[in-house]
Amino acid sequence: MNVDRIVFAVAGSFILISLLLAHYHSELWLWFTAFVGANLFQSAFTGFCPMAIILKKLGIKSGCAF
Repeated sequence: MNVDRIVFAVAGSFILISLLLAHYHSELWLWFTAFVGANLFQSAFTGFCPMAIILKKLGIKSGCAF
């Protein structure tokens, strides 16, 4: 797996988990969903993604997985 796929998987997992927490625990968890969505949105335009930076520092290779 490359950095891009891991970022998508983590972001999707965070969104689903926060939606479940909002449904079963508190609606305030929707702020976390909004935070993840805002980070995805800004990274599409700026190229800055904190999760990708962390993964690269951990040694995950970027680029195409084919």
